[in-house]
Amino acid sequence: FFSKHRHRPTMRLVCSLLLLQLLLEAEAFTPASRSAAFGVVQASTSGPYPSWFQQADDAQSSSALYAKKKQKKDLVTIDLDAFDDDEPMSLKDKKKAEKAAKKKDPKTAALEALDAFDDDEPMSLKDQKKAEKLQMKEQKQQEAAAAAAAAPEKPSGKDAALQRALDLEAADDARQADQPDAGAADDQQPKLSKKELKALKKKQDKQAAKDEAKAAKKAARAAEMGGEGDEAAGSEDGAATDAPPVPEQKERLTLEEKIRKNRPPPRIRVMESAQPGFSNLRLEGVGITFRDQEVLKDVTWGVQTGDRIGLVGANGAGKTTQLRILAGELEPTTGDVVKSSKDLRVAMLRQEFVDELIKTRTLKEEFMAVFVEENAILQELRDSEKELETIGTDDADRMQQILDNMQDLQNKAENKGVYALESRVKKVLDLMGFTDDEGEDLVASFSGGWKMRIGLGKVLLQDPNILLLDEPTNHLDLESVEWLEEFLRQQNIPMIIVSHDREFLDQVCTKIVDAEGGICTEYDGNYSRFMGLKKSRLDAWQASYNAQEKKIKEERTWISKFKIKQPQAVKQRIAKLEKFQKSDDYVKKPPFLGKPFKFRFPDAPRLSPEVAAIKHLSHAYRNGETENKLFDDVELFVEKGDRIAVVGPNGSGKSTLLRLMLDKEEIDEGSAEIIGQNVLSNYFEQNQADALDLEKTVIQTVQGASIDQSYNELRALLGQFIFKGDAVEKKVKFLSGGEKARLSLCCMMLRPANLLILDEPTNHLDIPAKEMLEEALQHFSGSVMVISHDRYFISKVATTIVAIEDKKLIKYQGDYKFYMDRSNKMKEKIEARYLKGVDRIGSAPVVDLEALQKPKANFGGAKTAGLVTRKDKGVKNAKRNQMK
Repeated sequence: FFSKHRHRPTMRLVCSLLLLQLLLEAEAFTPASRSAAFGVVQASTSGPYPSWFQQADDAQSSSALYAKKKQKKDLVTIDLDAFDDDEPMSLKDKKKAEKAAKKKDPKTAALEALDAFDDDEPMSLKDQKKAEKLQMKEQKQQEAAAAAAAAPEKPSGKDAALQRALDLEAADDARQADQPDAGAADDQQPKLSKKELKALKKKQDKQAAKDEAKAAKKAARAAEMGGEGDEAAGSEDGAATDAPPVPEQKERLTLEEKIRKNRPPPRIRVMESAQPGFSNLRLEGVGITFRDQEVLKDVTWGVQTGDRIGLVGANGAGKTTQLRILAGELEPTTGDVVKSSKDLRVAMLRQEFVDELIKTRTLKEEFMAVFVEENAILQELRDSEKELETIGTDDADRMQQILDNMQDLQNKAENKGVYALESRVKKVLDLMGFTDDEGEDLVASFSGGWKMRIGLGKVLLQDPNILLLDEPTNHLDLESVEWLEEFLRQQNIPMIIVSHDREFLDQVCTKIVDAEGGICTEYDGNYSRFMGLKKSRLDAWQASYNAQEKKIKEERTWISKFKIKQPQAVKQRIAKLEKFQKSDDYVKKPPFLGKPFKFRFPDAPRLSPEVAAIKHLSHAYRNGETENKLFDDVELFVEKGDRIAVVGPNGSGKSTLLRLMLDKEEIDEGSAEIIGQNVLSNYFEQNQADALDLEKTVIQTVQGASIDQSYNELRALLGQFIFKGDAVEKKVKFLSGGEKARLSLCCMMLRPANLLILDEPTNHLDIPAKEMLEEALQHFSGSVMVISHDRYFISKVATTIVAIEDKKLIKYQGDYKFYMDRSNKMKEKIEARYLKGVDRIGSAPVVDLEALQKPKANFGGAKTAGLVTRKDKGVKNAKRNQMK
């Protein structure tokens, strides 16, 4: 390399220095060899080359091949040409050098640039700035490390901010104490940030809560010690009294308040294009919530001209609530009520229509009471006529004023059709089946079935466009039900009927609306068709839900199996499954009707063989000159274990017979009394549910009727009647008719009895509730007397029928099927009303109560010893039987 570049002064100097360094580092060098080396360097820098360099050069040049390879190698690996100012680097070599410099660490490159700094070849301005920045950065890092090592450990940012805020507050308080008027200096003090203020407030609230808790604890301790610690508590620097008050907690919003806050308010809309004579009333998206109980969620259905809709569902499903919304008596929480016209007239016959009747009025007066505005006009006319008769001829101005007023009243009366009211009342009396003579009878003299006709007649006198009937068949016998069916079928008024009488709905309705789970579903056709359509719909729904759940289960099994092996695919499938469950394609779980309430009457105390006796009884109701004789010399004996059903038409005296026997009314002739020893009777009146205090809650009502039952026992009893959770705190006025009937039965069960006297207990009860009452009466060990117009209920409960026929009591020693078979006419009439898919009337079930109460004898041995009935059980026994 030296011999090749010996003609270059710079290269000659560099090679000499490298050679000198190698020689000096050699361990075997002597002083003589070192002096020789310096001589060589001197000769290489100034004079001609020594002979040994020349010999090396000649030896190198002797081989051309070696020289060519050496030359190629030197051209590739040596970059020392850059040090020569006379011969600069080629463009290709510069690019290679730049690539090599880029691959190096920036820090190392900058250090090399500083090491290579030379006065002859100064660095560029860009390189100098980079080097200075790097040097300053390293210097700052060193200073920060030294400061961190010397300084003590600092608190966290949150604690520091809080401490700073407290220090500033303390300083501010001290400054205000020293200089009260130094308001100008406050602006120069550092202000707290939002974060510091929030932390300060949080700490103050926490401290205030602690002080309040301490004060409450001291007060409680002082109260326990009889007030001895009051002075001590007040002497501790007023800590309890001076403590800041605890911030008031916000009241929890009820579900009703949340819904009203988040959803638009309800509206009443009128249809834009309604044809004359066409009536329509609809609910659209209606929901109603009473505090935290959601009764209706999203109800959409309607009635129009030509419809007779039956609204069905379990007790508490919101049937009566929907009728009240349609009638305009109750505002829904959400949704719209749509009318065909603004002046649409809607009339409603309530469940409790009997309570609205004034029993001291005559029948005509009760019907005339419907016209409130018209009666007011007539009364004003009468008053004006009386005043005109009493005024003198001297007061001409007053007379003229009265005459003008009478003229205005006459005009109003003609516009209202006041003088045609009596003819309208007479027409409705004939329509309801009343005679002219009965128009002067008192309302109290009519039976339950005829009172229903009075209520229906009052509704029809309002000339409604839409008729709402809430359980109209309660208290009606078969003849009255058949009359009502025929009457409603002949009407052109669109109507909505709520009833639990399936046969009645099947005969009258053209459409069924099923209320279940807060929503309503419409079915075209009568009740029989509704039962088939609903079953098919629920079966298809359940099948779809089961198939869907099967697929979801398979998908979750796959996700659980491959969650480790294929995490990305599992993540995608989970997201897809969640999206599907939130979509409209997801099939929700079909509604579950729930477990029906089940109860048993308390065990009946011991009862004597003879319970009650009616001897030579004669009784009648008198209204002035008229007399309505109910019984004429009748007799009846009630014995232990009897299950008697009293049947007869409305007005025959069924309820009167029970009241006479319980000494609740005076007897005209004969006797009717309880003659047995140790007889404890429980009486369920016909309107027992209406006698409840509406302002009391469910639990308060039961507590008022209890004797010595504990709170837990009452809650357990209410749970049997499906009053659970917050339902026990509901007021009676918010209960439906069926729920009131269940509550009345619950109160009756708090008193043990061995004689049950029930006057139409199935009114307002839905079908599952009736079935549970049937089962409870079948397992009751005492005597039972019951009145009901529900033939299915009687056929399941009664083993003896007492019929009121021609003012006599006829006793049939058999169940209702036996009684029905005695009259072919009645049998044909009842069988013609049977529904498809519904059980027909059969013999009353017989329950062996002694076998249920008698414990089974246990003679030891295995528990399953008496369960083996197969003689060929086991291999050996089978072989023996084959040999025989």
